[in-house]
Amino acid sequence: MATINRTAKAAWQGTGKEGTGQLTTQSGVLKESQYGFKTRFEQGPGTNPEELIAAAHAGCFTMALAFQLSGAGHTPESLNTEAKVSLEQEGSGWAIKAVALTLQAKVPGCSPEEFQKLANEAKANCPVSKVLNAAISLDAKLG
Repeated sequence: MATINRTAKAAWQGTGKEGTGQLTTQSGVLKESQYGFKTRFEQGPGTNPEELIAAAHAGCFTMALAFQLSGAGHTPESLNTEAKVSLEQEGSGWAIKAVALTLQAKVPGCSPEEFQKLANEAKANCPVSKVLNAAISLDAKLG
């Protein structure tokens, strides 16, 4: 079995609250993208780790569901997923406590029961779901 490695780099200058950081991904999609205290705990231009986890989870789950549906003989017309990552204060630190996946799908010929089964299998088995130590919920809608 092959191993696939993907990398990202973070650089940081300064203190936790006043400092700034840059994120760069192997693919170059992010190149010295700004992140810091304001983009994580307030509002400001740039990204943050939780937003990137949400994007990764939404993308991974949606692709996993496309494979599940295709394997069951269904071609999705559209799959649109939002992932909401909940970052909560825990003692003196922070923890990701939950990810809420909300899916709107159009899958001709797929019954609601089969759709729910396949969506839950995708949620349980996408690699990002497996790596997160958080409660992961799914609100999947067909139609």
